[in-house]
Amino acid sequence: MLRARILENKLSSLYKAGKIVGGVYLGRGQEAVSASLGSALIQGKDFFAPLIRDQAGRTAFGETMLDCTRTYLGSAQGPMRGRDGNIHRGRPKEGMPAMISHLGSQVSVVAGMLFAKRLQGTLDGRVGATCIGDGASSTGAFHEGLNLAAVEKLPLVVVIGNNQFAYSTPNQRQFACADLVEKARGYGIGGMAVDGTDLLACASVITEAVRRAREGHGPQMVVARLLRLSGHGEHDDAFYVPGEVKQGHYGRDCVEVAMHQCVENGIATVEEIRNWQEQFADEVQRAVAQAQQEAAPDPYHEDWTALSTRFPLPYHHSPSQAVFP
Repeated sequence: MLRARILENKLSSLYKAGKIVGGVYLGRGQEAVSASLGSALIQGKDFFAPLIRDQAGRTAFGETMLDCTRTYLGSAQGPMRGRDGNIHRGRPKEGMPAMISHLGSQVSVVAGMLFAKRLQGTLDGRVGATCIGDGASSTGAFHEGLNLAAVEKLPLVVVIGNNQFAYSTPNQRQFACADLVEKARGYGIGGMAVDGTDLLACASVITEAVRRAREGHGPQMVVARLLRLSGHGEHDDAFYVPGEVKQGHYGRDCVEVAMHQCVENGIATVEEIRNWQEQFADEVQRAVAQAQQEAAPDPYHEDWTALSTRFPLPYHHSPSQAVFP
């Protein structure tokens, strides 16, 4: 959580300084949920499809800071080789598909990955997971993907971060049910709710959801109530969020809550946490400095593929000399 927060604070500064092309969408206030899910999954075995606010989950699942900074700063050495939007990075061969901007679609992607493993006879013991926002739960892709997973009893975990606003649309204008967790009953899957600002609660509930999926109990939905502590993106000042919501229980900072919990439960001392913050700040600075020194993709020496090199575009010296099959 601390690594992600410090890294994203730096990304915000780079964006405001004009060093990042494209949008920057931060996970402030959602780190407890995201980190709990990433930590509950097994690297090299499970699938994790992160969303735009899942830097903490990405970090917990094994993504390096360099993968992040290289992508945001357009380095050709990054996982997307400097060729795709900064939030779309992924490493599919390592179980992390690149994010799809049509939110809710990741549910179908992960369900498909799990179903493919079943056809290959290698599904046992695996879990696939993704995070979405409350707004994505109103999309057709969410319904179709989750319905398929429910019918096929796939080991899918869907974590919904209910940050109370789909961009600027409040919950009461999005859905009529009292709580999103009620949707789980309609699909015939397991449903759990949790306070998304409470790290210990998130770790307990999300770990249990992953365990149930892994043990053959079918898809599991976890709805985490929280509030994003920034706008929809760094271009948005969140003026539409009422002051009383920001000052309410779910407006508290989950990172601060987690630090207090660590100290109160003897997990770490204040001094240890300070040392972690200094260490992570140094890691971020080094990752940014390295990415800034690396070359961007050269349009005259490119095959114009991102994740796949199966069908390279053949050309000789310039795009005008491209030879199409």
